[in-house]
Amino acid sequence: MINTKISKRICLFIMVVVLAIPSIVSAATWVIDPEHTNIGFSVKHMMVSNVKGVFDRFSGTAVIDDAEMSKSTFSATIKTASIDTKIVKRDTHLKSADFFDVTKYPNMTFVSKKVIPEGKGHMKVIGDLTIRGTTKEVILEVDGPSAPLKDPWGNTRRGASAVAKVNRKDFGLIWNKALEAGGVLVGDEVTITLEVEMIKK
Repeated sequence: MINTKISKRICLFIMVVVLAIPSIVSAATWVIDPEHTNIGFSVKHMMVSNVKGVFDRFSGTAVIDDAEMSKSTFSATIKTASIDTKIVKRDTHLKSADFFDVTKYPNMTFVSKKVIPEGKGHMKVIGDLTIRGTTKEVILEVDGPSAPLKDPWGNTRRGASAVAKVNRKDFGLIWNKALEAGGVLVGDEVTITLEVEMIKK
């Protein structure tokens, strides 16, 4: 009788492991390739044009479950001092306490909380974005990830594109100047654009 109970427990354990294997196999860890990734942004200047910039130093990881994409997770850390708008004077101002205050807040981070698949090759990634010590929920509209491909050096790669819109004032980036003709020097809405290439870990 005892042996029968033990056998049943062993069988139950084996079944649980077997059922879990597809999920384990389908999930893989990927790291951002900084040489082939662009993290950009744009914001209105004087209400008439868009100023664009990038962040040059960052890292990130994705755990992608192709069998059940909703179980995937994404995270990234961006060095605020790496901001680059091609104008040194403007970049110096953006690094100051008026904006990113890079000495006090050297990093901004994103951590996903929920992934919502929206048909083949599209999904929403909802997560927490932290800038200047303030955390707000943002939504990334994602195209991808692409199918995995081998590069000539044996690495497995895949990519994705994403867009999000945030209000900079939500994160304490409140500096501005009024224009004589009306309006303000810097717009509040910032469009974030991501072109990400990842390597399988």
